[in-house]
Amino acid sequence: MTEAAAIDAYGVLTEPATLRMQRLLPGSIERVWAYLTESDLRRQWLAAGEMELETGAPFEFVWRHDELSRERAERPAGMPEESRMDCRITEIDPPRRIAFTWSGTGDVSIELSPAGDGVLLTLVHRRLPSREYLLRVAAGWHSHLDILVDRVGGMEPKPIWPAWSRLHAEYDQRLPA
Repeated sequence: MTEAAAIDAYGVLTEPATLRMQRLLPGSIERVWAYLTESDLRRQWLAAGEMELETGAPFEFVWRHDELSRERAERPAGMPEESRMDCRITEIDPPRRIAFTWSGTGDVSIELSPAGDGVLLTLVHRRLPSREYLLRVAAGWHSHLDILVDRVGGMEPKPIWPAWSRLHAEYDQRLPA
């Protein structure tokens, strides 16, 4: 079995309020690191926002989900055109690990490790405050990481909203109540 075949795209709960996801990405760790830390690249799959790569440095994520793909899709009810979140880097070890606060509702760490010709990305989102928030975050990270796979692989991603809506319902069935 190949490593890619062994990685499940779905997030798993490693503790009741901790979600872990993995993706196998093509290219070098340095290239994937740039997609995590450089605003112009990160905005293509997640959110814009300049980062000073130092422990304790504040930064802001700016999401414009409709700009993640050339193709347009209807935004789910209640989802704004733009949203912002204040975060702070809590740990940094370039180009292998970055951890940051998630606006008072947990914290996120992303680790990169060599995997054959590519990079294994492991994302852990801790201290998720409720099941509904967990479902939104799981569908969100899953959708955004799929877009990252497309971007790093040189492919044009599909719009995020249809995938997010489908995944929200799937995580509702997959994750314990």
